[in-house]
Amino acid sequence: MEVLRLAGRAAVQLVSQPFYYIAVLFIILQYTRQIRMERQLFAVKLRHWPGLVLKALLAGVAIGIGASFAGAFLGFALSAQAVIWLWAVAALLMLVRIRYLCFAYSAGIIALLQWLLGWTTLAERDDWIGSLAVSLAGIDAAGLLALVALLHLAEALLVRWQGDRLSTPLFVEGKRGKLVGGYMLQGFWPVPLLMLVPSTAEGAQAIELPWTPLFGTAAGSLGWTVIALPMIIGFTEMTRSMLPKEKARHAARGLLIYSAALAAAAVLAWWQSALLPAAALVSIMLHEAMIWRSRYLESARTPLYVHDARGLRILGVVPGTPADAMGLAAGEIVQKVNGVRVRTKEELYEALVQNSAFCKLEVLNNEGELKFAQRARYAGEHHQLGVILAPDEQANFYASSGPASLIGLLRSTRVSSRRGQAAASGKERAEV
Repeated sequence: MEVLRLAGRAAVQLVSQPFYYIAVLFIILQYTRQIRMERQLFAVKLRHWPGLVLKALLAGVAIGIGASFAGAFLGFALSAQAVIWLWAVAALLMLVRIRYLCFAYSAGIIALLQWLLGWTTLAERDDWIGSLAVSLAGIDAAGLLALVALLHLAEALLVRWQGDRLSTPLFVEGKRGKLVGGYMLQGFWPVPLLMLVPSTAEGAQAIELPWTPLFGTAAGSLGWTVIALPMIIGFTEMTRSMLPKEKARHAARGLLIYSAALAAAAVLAWWQSALLPAAALVSIMLHEAMIWRSRYLESARTPLYVHDARGLRILGVVPGTPADAMGLAAGEIVQKVNGVRVRTKEELYEALVQNSAFCKLEVLNNEGELKFAQRARYAGEHHQLGVILAPDEQANFYASSGPASLIGLLRSTRVSSRRGQAAASGKERAEV
């Protein structure tokens, strides 16, 4: 009951802190930009940002409860100053690249700075530099790295659970400038943590625990208390060669391996402080290696979302349309429509209008098996079939490279680019 009472007080503190709201605003900004890109590319709205944000909030709270429960048995010696340092360094890194918002980079840099600080006498100064040095030296860097490992374990679970449902179809530039279809898997979750930590402040409310956390009690601790740690988990992957579900499974495995390796490095650094710089490098470099490995695998594989001699490749399906009701899926190939062989978008249009009341398709599924899909077309429903096809030679627009920095994100107003002078005549509709 005492732990729950302290957790309630920490939850009130969480509501009063700006970091959680900053995370929510950043998520809203990302999702609205993503939906704007869908509208410009395909002239349809595939999702609604309020629903995406609400799901992110609920999933973040669920993960926060689980991570807070796990943290109660680990015993991280963290503080409110550690949270400020973590967010401050992350904010500076975001000015360089948005993906550096991941706390793997800021926690690693904090650990390296703390290790370098031990070789200086800055903490002995009486000015603001000395105050910053004392604050930095008081951070449990090993515990911070362990917390980042725990968050990446949570991210692996979220990506495996929701990754494919957070995917957006795109037209992107492939090799030699040819347009191909692809998917961007992007998810952000604000995670409110209520962490049980050692209390070292005189007069602060602290309790004794009936169990001993893994890392034990820090030197000088007066008991245990609960503090609020507003965190954010972010995930972005691009695929041209995999289905969204396959890519999400692949990314989740990589995150799981990373979290296990970083957790081991953090425990070793806690046991032997001389290993702290090595653990910090694991946090940064292994995360970079995970990203570059994903990009290398994508570049080495053949694009999936392109048309071939068998028919027209489906890139996406618009929710609530006849195609959605017939169970069509991304990656499948439409071979025949109403008995007519189709190899171009124009042939598909012509085959559809031959029978305005009924639609019968012959489709190759993702296992290479032929399946039949048929359905009556009713008056008043979506006027088209509802499939987004892979790009052809007539496609004029594609998704441009996203802004690299936070400043670029705030200034960005165009989310798709013209392809040559042919685009001057207007955008070719990608939805059928």
